[in-house]
Amino acid sequence: MKNIDSHGHVTGRSIYLDDIPTQRGTLYSVVFDAPVAHAKINHVDYSDALQVPGIERIITHEDIPGENQIGGIIPDEPLFAEDEIHFWGQPIALIVGTSEHVCRKARSLIKIETEALPVITDPREAFAKNQLICPPRTFKMGEPDAVWDACTHVFEGRADSNGQEHLYIETQGAYAWEMENGNIKIATSTQGPTAVQRTAAKVLGLSMHNIEVDVTRLGGGFGGKEDQATPWAVMVALAAKLMHRPVKISVNRMDDMRMTGKRHPYSSDYKIGLDEEGHILAYEAMIYQNSGAAADLSPAVMERTLFHCTNSYYVPNVKATAACCRTNLPPNTAFRGFGGPQGMFVMESAIAHAAHEMGIPARKIQYKNLLKDGDEFSYGQIAEHANAVKAWDDASRTYKLSAIENEVRTFNEEHHTEKKGLAIQPVCFGISFTNTQMNNARALVHVYHDGSIHVSTGAVEMGQGVNTKMLQVAMNTFGVSANRVRLDTTNTTRVANTSPTAASAGADLNGKALEIACTAILGRLQKVAAEKLNSAPERITLKKETVYIDDAPTELHWEELVMTAFSHRVSLSEKGHYATPEIHFDKSREKGHPFAYHVYGTAIIVVKVDCLRGRYVFEDVNIVHDFGKSMNTIVDLGQIEGGVVQGIGWMTLEELSFTKEGRLLSNALSTYKIPDIYAVPEVIDVKHLETAGHELAIRKSKAVGEPPLMYGLGAYFAIQNAVKAFNPGYLPKFDAPFTPEKVLLSLYEGKEIGVKSGKGALES
Repeated sequence: MKNIDSHGHVTGRSIYLDDIPTQRGTLYSVVFDAPVAHAKINHVDYSDALQVPGIERIITHEDIPGENQIGGIIPDEPLFAEDEIHFWGQPIALIVGTSEHVCRKARSLIKIETEALPVITDPREAFAKNQLICPPRTFKMGEPDAVWDACTHVFEGRADSNGQEHLYIETQGAYAWEMENGNIKIATSTQGPTAVQRTAAKVLGLSMHNIEVDVTRLGGGFGGKEDQATPWAVMVALAAKLMHRPVKISVNRMDDMRMTGKRHPYSSDYKIGLDEEGHILAYEAMIYQNSGAAADLSPAVMERTLFHCTNSYYVPNVKATAACCRTNLPPNTAFRGFGGPQGMFVMESAIAHAAHEMGIPARKIQYKNLLKDGDEFSYGQIAEHANAVKAWDDASRTYKLSAIENEVRTFNEEHHTEKKGLAIQPVCFGISFTNTQMNNARALVHVYHDGSIHVSTGAVEMGQGVNTKMLQVAMNTFGVSANRVRLDTTNTTRVANTSPTAASAGADLNGKALEIACTAILGRLQKVAAEKLNSAPERITLKKETVYIDDAPTELHWEELVMTAFSHRVSLSEKGHYATPEIHFDKSREKGHPFAYHVYGTAIIVVKVDCLRGRYVFEDVNIVHDFGKSMNTIVDLGQIEGGVVQGIGWMTLEELSFTKEGRLLSNALSTYKIPDIYAVPEVIDVKHLETAGHELAIRKSKAVGEPPLMYGLGAYFAIQNAVKAFNPGYLPKFDAPFTPEKVLLSLYEGKEIGVKSGKGALES
């Protein structure tokens, strides 16, 4: 089954927000945002801006009929700043005019007077000053304090990981217009239609049924449109309500990068204890999350960091504490992995540190401590169907790990100015929203009397192929061809109270709900067929648009069956509701069973470093991944490849840079580097781990959105191993991303550099 959106994408016919035909009288808008990171607002002068021809209105917090509040988890974020600015880029007003051009001209004429306040950009400084979003949380298992003395090896250190810009191809945007009776319709590029609906209703002083939110698809999201698409939609909804005109916003790239939050930067301290054989006996971590100026989703992101703080390893004694630290940066938000990668990086850094001091490859420690069935996670869930060892062994055998080790060793012995590094990256990632109540979904299905099928779910298509999987669920349940099924937009009037499409749970939750709805209709059709064919309903199946009794085809086909059911007044519509069973979590004890299942996998990564220039190329990324019983290997493979490259980018190239005053320096694609076609690995090879799948995964096809990103962690350690091969005196540091500049400095750290006469080659 090919991705059903592919043809539309490559021919330019797919509909994104900016492709929606504009209505007559549409106005355009631009945000006036804060030019400092922290200050009191003394005065804002809009007079010159309002004189620009074409400017219709400038909307501020004073124009809001409801609450000036868009915070979700914690109500700590105004839509428009009132008396105080908390981050550079914070919205202060919405400029509305006849074109985006005139709005930008007007923005340049606004004068603002502020009184500077202290700026905090470092989470450790925020923690020291008790600037916290919420109280710290601790996951604990065993008694780490009691076993340190029993450890043969104990190591302590620090690990830092920078943020990451989402850089979705389609920037933030929304389009709103007033309908009859004062209702508002919003077309928006969001992963969370219900969040937009709920927040717009609050700000506009309306009920949720007065707000309709519609999403066709996104040009990428990666978590950056789970919560942070909301303010733009609410702004234009407010403007449409106040002005009784359609209003649109389409944020340009530099505005988007300046005003929106990123993946959370983390700074962490770790302590790890091992016995003589390399078993990890104890692990502690103190994790400082740079949350930015408001909560956004930071508390939930922090929680998942704790859930994944030991990655694929069983550690009997764990104490991990994390704090959401309030700084004067844009509120950081969800990003693929949702805090899990940051927590895993700390653990992998601790293992790399231990391996370096013990004089052994990190993979010796990694393999010895992999999770097995029956092992307990620090949050109380017991590992079931733990495929960590199986994935490692399959990768080792399939890709001939011993031969790779020998090849790397031989290459490094024979080359002085180039070195190779090898790293293995195991992954264990839990699938579910960690907020239990969010693990539910609905779907609406109509079978029309001509045999065609209309499907609505709460899943948002953002390039990950969820529409294709939803279509597969419907066509396979009914036994019909794909052209019978139409996937509609995600709309809050058809499917209400949706969870955002996030946490890798979109296909599972919405697919299960859709399956329930389709199965209910199918059951009615089976009864109709059984009566018509004088058989029993349990003997009836539908395949290839034909009714079968047992395994024998009959003369009754799909269209006739549907028309017969319609003529007998049988309902051909159904709403399906699904809530993930078994999962639960008690935050008062920090124990429970929060995940429906876990995804496992192993990547073997080889990098070659140019030791004269600090540049590197990833030669091979070979992966054995736990797909379960993949229902669409092409779609899943695309997710694996994209996730790996995005993870490698985070670990190696993508460096956010802010001044001490809180101004973003890496504010454009000229200053913020993502992997291009020349930076991606030369080979990404993915093999399926043969498993039985999991009943709580849709059709036993495991979630594949987030887990692959974590393979990118191994890129950091592969580079580090190449650096160590060139510079034995290098002391490992854990400060991602490992950019070419950092690599070059590390290669010559502690070395005296000279030039060999006549040849110009560097020598130490």
